[in-house]
Amino acid sequence: MLEWFKERLRRGPVVPVVRLSGVIASGSLLGARGLSIETAAPLLMRAFNMHGAKAVALAINSPGGSPVQSALIAQRIRLLAREKNLPVIAFVEDVAASGGYWLACAADEIVVDPASIVGSIGVISSGFGFKDLISRIGIERRVHTSGERKSMLDPFREEKPEDVERLKRLQAEIHDGFKDWVRERRGSRLKGDDALLFSGEFWTGRRGLELGLADRFGELRAVLQERYGAKVHLPLIAARRSLLSRLGLGGSIEQIGPTALAAIEERLHWQRFGL
Repeated sequence: MLEWFKERLRRGPVVPVVRLSGVIASGSLLGARGLSIETAAPLLMRAFNMHGAKAVALAINSPGGSPVQSALIAQRIRLLAREKNLPVIAFVEDVAASGGYWLACAADEIVVDPASIVGSIGVISSGFGFKDLISRIGIERRVHTSGERKSMLDPFREEKPEDVERLKRLQAEIHDGFKDWVRERRGSRLKGDDALLFSGEFWTGRRGLELGLADRFGELRAVLQERYGAKVHLPLIAARRSLLSRLGLGGSIEQIGPTALAAIEERLHWQRFGL
């Protein structure tokens, strides 16, 4: 009730700002650090249901991650946009690459800084091979499966060409889905050749604008004031984290190891873009 009165007293239009920040992964992989449909859905619901909203802004800062979670979040954005008949504007901060760009394409308009990073429309899988290491220290690997493909790409065994080929086929299918989404959302605004746009390369916001991956330069508040007036109200909707969680000190002793590994994985995602 108090929120209703506050909204009624506001003089200017309302554009809620949803912050979508971090590596995109299911909650079980990165916990509170991950951006997933589970963490994003409540934020999106609050934004699109806000009384008097004229549009919804997305503040995106993500190097990507899970293609499934990226697709689920993007689909939820489009579903709510249609239900509420509200335009969606994405504002790219440092980076909207790979899955982060997947999210940006859910908007009707993409606004970037000239130094933002956009693109990376591709699929990547990475890992390590430990076959020689375990043999040196006298460890014997024992694996028993029902199904000849069940142990595909076991990091403790010799990499098989047929396993790599199967992985590439899976990647190609996911990549096709990513390309179809970008074409659907950006359409005739795309100005580059497919071989370049969908190569997995990433660009600055300035070059991304030339390629049709973005629509204009701008800063969130300035753009929205220009469009909706100086009195536009921009309530920020972001996931809340405790102080201990922000400092990386939350959780039990048993969780410290997995949390540290998740932090390392998250750091590697950002470092791909020099951040």
